[in-house]
Amino acid sequence: MYWTLELAMHLEDAPFPATRDELIDFAIRSGSPLEVIENLQEMEEEGELFDSIEDIWPDYPRKDDFLFNEDEY
Repeated sequence: MYWTLELAMHLEDAPFPATRDELIDFAIRSGSPLEVIENLQEMEEEGELFDSIEDIWPDYPRKDDFLFNEDEY
């Protein structure tokens, strides 16, 4: 299982909190790439609720990870 920013972006609009099966269903219905669905299927946390994408991929970059000053624009 591997995650990239491109793959994880397909789960940004997922209905969190959600179980693994709910996320798989969302990925299928939203037309996510096969790699996203395979990554979700490889997760072993059946029945566990995921509150956000960070629960799935802890290294998911957050807004404050970028050095972008919104006040300049």
